[in-house]
Amino acid sequence: MEYVKAFIVGGVICILVQILMDNTKLQPGRIMVILVISGAVLGALGIYEKIADFAGCGATVPLSGFGFTLWKGMKEAIDQHGFLGLFEGGFTAAAVGTSAALIFSYLASLIFQPKIKK
Repeated sequence: MEYVKAFIVGGVICILVQILMDNTKLQPGRIMVILVISGAVLGALGIYEKIADFAGCGATVPLSGFGFTLWKGMKEAIDQHGFLGLFEGGFTAAAVGTSAALIFSYLASLIFQPKIKK
């Protein structure tokens, strides 16, 4: 049943993003920023944690989950270190995922030889 919940919630997130892409003139980069910010805002409101508990990876894998992870890390660091935690928490919480993305994208660029579109 966990897979079904993850599939449904992840699918709903994808549907919402597809609606944004089809019905607005927003560029993909801006939609990605909207997803990260929405995850952080919903995390601050206490909503995204309930969604993540319900759906597991269906909610934590999309970019909105990355925003939630940043928020969660900042909240914990602020509780421990005060104001300086605001600057430290997001980096600490998302370091592994960000590092993996950078390493794998670099390796992919070595393999596939990307070119700039004209």
